[in-house]
Amino acid sequence: MSGDKTSKIRIENHSIAGTIWFMGWLFTIGFLKLTFWKGVLALLLWPYYLGEFFRPIEKLTSHLY
Repeated sequence: MSGDKTSKIRIENHSIAGTIWFMGWLFTIGFLKLTFWKGVLALLLWPYYLGEFFRPIEKLTSHLY
């Protein structure tokens, strides 16, 4: 055991990405006026709810493309 080399383990904490995601999730719940259970479901289906909200806008502006 006297010849074993020890290596240092570096642990990094990237909580800023999680914090930004959480803030965006809370904004989405408030912006779309979701109920509590839809807000919980939005944890997994966040892009779906945003897409459903902005779909009428896409239909209105589709002639511009």
